[in-house]
Amino acid sequence: MFLTNLMESHTEDSLTDIASRVYHEYDLTVARDIMKAICINSPSSEIQKTGMEYLYMNGYFRELDQLIEKNRESINPSNRLWGNTYRLMLDLFSQRTSPDKTLHYLDYFKTRYTIKESEIILLIKLIRETCYYYKQEYRRLGDLIATYETHLDEVKERILVNFFKVRIYRFHIVFHMARNELIIARKYAYKALNINESILLEATIHSHLGLSYTFDAYEKGMYHLKKAQQISRKYNITLYEHRIENNFIPFLSGKFKEVDKVQSIDKAEQAHLEVAKGDYDKALKLLESVNIKTPLQRYYLGLAKQDKDILIQSYNEFILDNNDFFYSRLPLEALDLSHG
Repeated sequence: MFLTNLMESHTEDSLTDIASRVYHEYDLTVARDIMKAICINSPSSEIQKTGMEYLYMNGYFRELDQLIEKNRESINPSNRLWGNTYRLMLDLFSQRTSPDKTLHYLDYFKTRYTIKESEIILLIKLIRETCYYYKQEYRRLGDLIATYETHLDEVKERILVNFFKVRIYRFHIVFHMARNELIIARKYAYKALNINESILLEATIHSHLGLSYTFDAYEKGMYHLKKAQQISRKYNITLYEHRIENNFIPFLSGKFKEVDKVQSIDKAEQAHLEVAKGDYDKALKLLESVNIKTPLQRYYLGLAKQDKDILIQSYNEFILDNNDFFYSRLPLEALDLSHG
């Protein structure tokens, strides 16, 4: 009844106006639940569209799935376009669709739709950049960074502007980390955290911050990774919590040889942990079942085999394939140690 009254008394209000009132009147947990219900149940076609961004940025993926389908079945062409766009985004995030297939769909969108809405133009750029990020093609991340302000200025919904800005700052972090520009990357990370209203992005940004200390300080790096883990666990962002626990924390622990009680279900990360313990045979055994596809996995193989040629190959892949001057320091450091 309360929810119905709230929606009926604010039928002309934007999601920003409603969020401002709800967050002012209720504590965070209750406010998030109310906002979630409004996004799913509002009869407003505009809130049905903008609500998808709220649900996505707060990790409400099951509810987002429902709202996406409601938009895709709408009689309003704009809602259908928004629904199809968020379907691509959610399927990419949840690994139901590969980055390559998603890029193919985005190209198809260009031929099927005449896209004039600034929000959709920005969303498509965000999805495209996310594909490049997942593919570790960091040299291709510059387009969004260079052009986003033009489209962002045309977005009227303030809550969307804020969410989009934090998402774009996240790509600044990735872009500058890959260029080994850590001071700039961390500046954008803290800038994002200062304006952030997204649970999902808060966890993500803390992860980037944690990994930025790969060559500096274990304690600082682990502080941020544990923070990301706590946020993901508290708000049931299971997919991201899984990644933190099985990839990020084991990676940083193995790098600094702080491996006591650290576990992973990822075979490559298990191998890295065994290398850190000095058990090269066990590491090699684990890597036998891994299809070596990434420079990082090849780096682990080079460590396990203590093979300089494999480490050089890993370094070249980081630089030539990924344009990644940050993680390329891993095999370079291992080669320096082997010479020493």
